[in-house]
Amino acid sequence: MVVELNPVDEGGTPKKRRGLILRSASELEEFKELLVDEKLPKLMGMIDSVNPKVEGGRRREEGIIEL
Repeated sequence: MVVELNPVDEGGTPKKRRGLILRSASELEEFKELLVDEKLPKLMGMIDSVNPKVEGGRRREEGIIEL
């Protein structure tokens, strides 16, 4: 048995195809430690500055190469 963490929108629809899969309490603790790392907000800000903005909850399809 596993737990899948996946944020939902206002209508209850998952925002991601796949969420974060946790198989044990120790995995949860490991992810909690990663999420409170003081470097993470700075890194995410850098990523936000280079990624295209998401409009209306949908990503633009331009520039995506599907393999």
